[in-house]
Amino acid sequence: MSLAGCVTMPEPSGPKEADQAGTPDQIFEMMALPMPDTESQEIVNGSLFNPSYSSSLYEDRMAYRVGDILTVVLDEQTRSNTSSGTDFRKDNSVNLPGPLLFGRKEPDSGMSMDRRFSGSGSSTQQNMLDGSITVSVLKVLPNRTLLVRGEKWLTLNQGDDYIRVSGILRPEDIAPDNSVSSQRLASARLVFSGDGPLADANEAGWLMRFFNSPVMPM
Repeated sequence: MSLAGCVTMPEPSGPKEADQAGTPDQIFEMMALPMPDTESQEIVNGSLFNPSYSSSLYEDRMAYRVGDILTVVLDEQTRSNTSSGTDFRKDNSVNLPGPLLFGRKEPDSGMSMDRRFSGSGSSTQQNMLDGSITVSVLKVLPNRTLLVRGEKWLTLNQGDDYIRVSGILRPEDIAPDNSVSSQRLASARLVFSGDGPLADANEAGWLMRFFNSPVMPM
């Protein structure tokens, strides 16, 4: 007796970020940027020359279209150092005179309370990202700036690593070899992460996250 059924192959797990999918308009809206104003200024001086339409003699301005390929050279270095400290103390004391009962004075009583809290924390983070990634033009904005996005996956024997880049750039910043520095990206979003055993080893377990959460009384 044989059994037959439909078997589906498991799909590779994708990034957990919310911006992993979406149309070009949705990606542009997530950047919270206003739409550029492209209304041409009226020429009132009677001259035939308009600075809004001027261009350099040695400038090579290609008409980039949706789907064109560019290379983003990653050159990012960041460093942050943060420290904080809190010290709290409050003392209370109450003295009660002894009552007079049946002509006899009872001893005095008192109560005191001392509350203290002290905490400190520090964080030092340094990141460096070097390399290159190929992106594609998702949308050409009215002022001719380009909305680009691209990602690269590396499947290793211990998991998957990926890098995702998105942002807005000017055609003037693109080099003759069709490359542009990541420092020229406006509203740049660079994500470098992964999944697998190595990524899971760098993530705290649920019990450790509970002890470090604000709900812990101590």
